[in-house]
Amino acid sequence: MARRLRPVGLDFIEDAPIRLTFAARTTAAPEAVYRALAEEVEGWPHWFGAVTLARPTHGGAGREVRLVGGARFQETIMAADPERRYAYRVDETNVPGVRALLEEWRLAPAEPGSGTLVGWTFAADGPAPFRLALAGARPGLGRAFRSAVRALDARLGARRAADQ
Repeated sequence: MARRLRPVGLDFIEDAPIRLTFAARTTAAPEAVYRALAEEVEGWPHWFGAVTLARPTHGGAGREVRLVGGARFQETIMAADPERRYAYRVDETNVPGVRALLEEWRLAPAEPGSGTLVGWTFAADGPAPFRLALAGARPGLGRAFRSAVRALDARLGARRAADQ
């Protein structure tokens, strides 16, 4: 059964009780990475293995996301700063225990013309058992993130090669 979560603002990224932060690098430029994250939402299942469905809602102001295993999320886009940041808050989910959840993707040019540094912060709140479980899930979330960034980079690289 879906439950409404506590609405949080962007400041939750800094002061959430649980903050999991990961980083990886792509060869793709920030504008290509941003476009894949924020503008090509329906493409997420092609590069993020845990995602089975992603689609924009509310004229692009929100997203519906489904994961392997049946987790569902209704989200509100909180920040869409081209080539820099993409963040969304989960408003409703069927995941037990979570009270608040905000995710942020930060993008920065690596060295000029040499790709993008991608950072992902998973900020959450919930009761102690949820916090403990999420802390234990950190290695798996990190692997999923790194795998997704590698797959996204390969996808964007294939697109660049096809365009040349």
